[in-house]
Amino acid sequence: MSLINTPIKPFTATAFRNGTFVDVTEADIQGKWAIFFFYPADFTFVCPTELGDLAEQYDELQRLGVEVFSVSTDTHFTHKAWHGSSETIGKIQYAMIGDPTLQISRNFEILREDEGLADRGTFLVDPDGIIQFTEVTAEGIGRNATELVRKVKAAQYVRNHPGEVCPAAWEEGEETLAPSLDLVGKI
Repeated sequence: MSLINTPIKPFTATAFRNGTFVDVTEADIQGKWAIFFFYPADFTFVCPTELGDLAEQYDELQRLGVEVFSVSTDTHFTHKAWHGSSETIGKIQYAMIGDPTLQISRNFEILREDEGLADRGTFLVDPDGIIQFTEVTAEGIGRNATELVRKVKAAQYVRNHPGEVCPAAWEEGEETLAPSLDLVGKI
């Protein structure tokens, strides 16, 4: 079953952020855009490249009013150790949620039950707590944070402009579509 257009489920977790441990719940994102960026494990190979790429886009996401939460089934203590030992991970300013109870990974239906690890999954949650898009890739396929920012802009545009939709490869400022009977068969 798809999670698109469904509300996120309640959760409680501890995250590492900016040198401290912070408690995080679903209530923390009420009224805000949020990205939940799941990855298999700390101290691995593709994961730090993705998290570093996302860190490079964090200022732009903040400008768009989007909070970012990376999530793995590691503990917040492991996140702190990784943050302190890796130059790439040390640049991260967003919250790194520890999910050792597997609750959040199960809530987002991204958990590999037989391994206790999350798949690579990205979820955009709107200010109403509704999941607007998901992306899931296989273990060895890293994601692109620039494309993630583009999708966020498209989701925000559609939310702010009822009756319009963003076509493929739409970039901010480009033309959108207004679906209607007159448009059928003309694209």
